Amino acid sequence: MTPIPDSNHTDTVVQAAGCVLWRRSPVGGDLEICLVHRPKYDDWSHPKGKLKRGEDALAGALREVEEETGYTAESGTELPSVRYMANGRPKRVRYWAAEATGGRFTPNDEVDRILWLSPAAARSRLTQYRDRTLIDELLPL
Repeated sequence: MTPIPDSNHTDTVVQAAGCVLWRRSPVGGDLEICLVHRPKYDDWSHPKGKLKRGEDALAGALREVEEETGYTAESGTELPSVRYMANGRPKRVRYWAAEATGGRFTPNDEVDRILWLSPAAARSRLTQYRDRTLIDELLPL
């Protein structure tokens, strides 16, 4: 991972937002984390996406969760931002913990599958190592 220096030139940094979406298992009440599979990249990640021009980061994060997973969510604590290079440009993704409050997944062009996994299983399934630390930040819930 290439670190991205902080600067005042935020217009050159791709701004994105997402959530570590969680729920209590309907079966045993254990914590479950939602991961999305993006066929374009063949990866497993947290729901996230680029912000629209002028869009509030938290509003964008919740919009992306609903678009990608079909679930509405109630936001919680802001988690650390993740910074990396994407297509030769620096990218910053702001994340929040968010509890799923309702909804249902329907496959779409961007996300073809979701999984609800234990924190340990979600950590292992995530494609990018940088996304794993977000689960650690979420615990204990």
